[in-house]
Amino acid sequence: MSRELSDWYQHLAADADAGEVGVPGELRRRADRRARLRAVGGALAVAMLAGGVVIGTQVVAMPPPAPVGPPADTPTIPTPSVSAGPPSPTTSGRPPGTTPASPGRIAGGIPDRAFFTLAPANQTGVAPEDRDLAALPGLCGARIPSEPILHRRSRSLVYKLPKTPQGNGPDGTYTQSITVYGSGRATVVLEELRQAVRDCPEQPQLPFQVPQVLSRQRLLGDTGYGDESVLFELRKPAQDMNGDPIGGEEVRLVRAIRVGDVVTILWEKGSGTGSSSRTQVDTDSRRAVAAIEAWLD
Repeated sequence: MSRELSDWYQHLAADADAGEVGVPGELRRRADRRARLRAVGGALAVAMLAGGVVIGTQVVAMPPPAPVGPPADTPTIPTPSVSAGPPSPTTSGRPPGTTPASPGRIAGGIPDRAFFTLAPANQTGVAPEDRDLAALPGLCGARIPSEPILHRRSRSLVYKLPKTPQGNGPDGTYTQSITVYGSGRATVVLEELRQAVRDCPEQPQLPFQVPQVLSRQRLLGDTGYGDESVLFELRKPAQDMNGDPIGGEEVRLVRAIRVGDVVTILWEKGSGTGSSSRTQVDTDSRRAVAAIEAWLD
């Protein structure tokens, strides 16, 4: 029984003890009143006890509230990744004044415009002729390049010197070849050519010629053409049309020029007797570089 209910009963008993004792009817009414109060008090006590047990059970048995999560349709925000910073600026990687080899253009083969054309003062009226000619003179049996190529085309071109009157015969003939190599191989090819010239300082001009005429080869200093170039000379005793010595020497020039993965070779073969004009070969070499760069641009 709770403290409040006990106090209430004590107060009720005190009131009864303090009152006068009345007639039997009054006493009966008082007794009935006490009985009703006991019944009400007992019921109240039972109700309060039951309520306390229920409340206590709820307090003890109620699980802690679950943590409140985001609504089901709340989007999840990803954690941003940490970047190492903006990419480093790229550079061309190609020396100034040079032209890259365009893969798309090279894949289509070598067009006519990739070959140089003579300046008006050097033209003879004879059109260039595509011919399957050797790109280089023999150099003691060296094979250049030492691996397959992607594209190759060559042509023959006759020219005259500016001082030669129109109508006279040509002063010289070029064989120009253009060869496309795999990436990075053109540089190796030019190094192979340099080494082949070094390894072949002289050789018979014609193996079965009697008497033997030796051709001597040597590298010449060369800069300012394309990405790099190799210039060498072929020097032999001068001869007439019959092969008889006429005194002096005949010199022919060969220049290989690399532009990216493309190598063009100008081999000046002359026409009749005489020697190559270095000035003319230099001029036409610059025109050859310009034509290739325009093609690859």
